[in-house]
Amino acid sequence: MVKTALRIRDARIIDPFRGVDDVGDVWIDHGVVVEPGTIHPETTFDAHGLWLVPRITDMHVHFRDPGQTWIEDVGSGSRAAAAGGFTQVMTMANTDPVVDSPSLVAWLAERGRQEGLVRILPGAAITRGSEGRQLTDFYRLKAAGAVGFSDDGRPVESAAVMQAALAYSRTVGAPVINHAQEMSLSRQAVVHQGAPALEMGLAGAGELAESLMVWRDVQLAGATGGILHVAHVSVPHSLEAIRYARDHGWQVTAEATPHHLFFTDEILREWGYDPVTKVNPPLRPGAFREALQRAVASGLVGVAATDHAPHAADEKSLPYVEAPFGIAGLETAIGALLTVLLHSGLMTPLALFALLTVGPHQVLRLAYPGLVPGAPADLTLIDPDREWLVDPKAFYSRGHNTPFSGQRLRGRAVATMLDGVWTMLDGEVSS
Repeated sequence: MVKTALRIRDARIIDPFRGVDDVGDVWIDHGVVVEPGTIHPETTFDAHGLWLVPRITDMHVHFRDPGQTWIEDVGSGSRAAAAGGFTQVMTMANTDPVVDSPSLVAWLAERGRQEGLVRILPGAAITRGSEGRQLTDFYRLKAAGAVGFSDDGRPVESAAVMQAALAYSRTVGAPVINHAQEMSLSRQAVVHQGAPALEMGLAGAGELAESLMVWRDVQLAGATGGILHVAHVSVPHSLEAIRYARDHGWQVTAEATPHHLFFTDEILREWGYDPVTKVNPPLRPGAFREALQRAVASGLVGVAATDHAPHAADEKSLPYVEAPFGIAGLETAIGALLTVLLHSGLMTPLALFALLTVGPHQVLRLAYPGLVPGAPADLTLIDPDREWLVDPKAFYSRGHNTPFSGQRLRGRAVATMLDGVWTMLDGEVSS
């Protein structure tokens, strides 16, 4: 992959970092954005009718590397990210071994550089081995490249440990990202506690199983001045806690997933006992989804993140109760978000893409100026009206577990660029 001088012509530039939504050209010289007309481009890319968005970021992915590379590794995960239109991802630490040492953090970042398809921002564990007892060394992990701390998949059940983690987060300037789940109310649950679960005889968890933990963490963030980010928020009472934190000026942010914004628990009736719909937190009723959509549209929830969680086919073919939680989400995210938030009229393009650009950068305390001279040329070209049918067999991810299978989405990434090099063109990822 060679960096050259390039002009991208006649794109609709949607740059939330600068608040820009306008048609124009982007000039790139050896991986960096330059002033228009200052170079003689070797090639010109006609982007008429396409949207150009810089530095699209997914701050919540599971690449299963190290330890479970038959499910996903940095290579396959990077290809899935590039195919989905992402230039940057934050990896979760719940691998085997858990990413709780500086050496593993540095190794992950280097593996991403070797692949050269997506910037990998390693997340590190809150507690050693993600066992919820002893904090990791936040200082050394951050110095090694960790951008945040999470035991995602396993909630920090001890309030004392969470209080210490949040206090620590303030001193290192990086967020603690908790998986908000009160285990005593949800240990056996596999779906939302609603009518579909009752009809199917599946154990469900209600709203309190999430919101009690969110309220606890919010109050701890307020008491410590810590930096809290609520992962995959899904219920109204959790949104109330986030609003309470905002009203008090506390450092609390939140993310929503495309699948929680798109689906409801009614999909259980469509898929039956197929664990492709099994995700944690579970898919919720229509009223919950509408509340979440409003929270995203209003800016209360400022990040969209996939919680990309691939699984091997034999795992997801187990009976519903035994199958693992998770949806492979990188390659459907942009299409799902455009379909449910943009084409429905809920959000403008600038506001929607802020969820995938400015939002993650603010949460993770990352700097990027947008498409200005001197900035790395990380960008995505999107056809906002391209309709396509989701076929998991065509995924670059090794995980094909998605309830989006067979869904018709409107909007798709058609090209992805990292440091001035095309990593994906017309659906084909660079090797």
